[in-house]
Amino acid sequence: MKQFSITLAALACSTTLALAAGGSGNTGGSSSSNTAPAPQNSPLALHCKTGEVVKTIKKNGKDVKACVKVSGSLVPDNDLYHQGWVLAKAGQYDWAIQVLSEVKDQQNPDVLTMLGYSNRKSGKVEVGFDFYHKALAIDPNHVRAHEYLGEGLVALGKIEDAKFQLGEVKRICGNTSCEEYKDLSKVIATGKDEAL
Repeated sequence: MKQFSITLAALACSTTLALAAGGSGNTGGSSSSNTAPAPQNSPLALHCKTGEVVKTIKKNGKDVKACVKVSGSLVPDNDLYHQGWVLAKAGQYDWAIQVLSEVKDQQNPDVLTMLGYSNRKSGKVEVGFDFYHKALAIDPNHVRAHEYLGEGLVALGKIEDAKFQLGEVKRICGNTSCEEYKDLSKVIATGKDEAL
């Protein structure tokens, strides 16, 4: 199974502001994933309209970034995933769902996890959980799927179930110092759906 390579960016208090401005943060994914989306490829950074994505096109013999409709855009899966991730983390859940739904490899656990996240955060909690379970059926060690599932369980008041997910995160990370463990621990402790 082809996994997207995702770079881990430093998360700090400014993450939310950077994302809203089209920047990047931690993309999560499987335990081996650690890359962040390139901000210059964000639909938010290029001020695209809802339903558009960034595509590199040739103009006067030069590669330029342009906003194009996501449907039929022929943007590579990896770029669609990264753009959908940035949109989801910036709170543009429906737009993120549009973009992530155009990824051809709908069996990729990273894509499924972000579809779960976007649906859950947009209020479609059960749909989100279905995507997390699909991701975990493909990759039972997908640390971000366990983290986000745990966060959703906290939002539903299912703290014991969320603690089980926290144990899975610890097992996958091998310790309690990974970002996913810290984030889910904070959510469980505060009772708030997500910690950034």
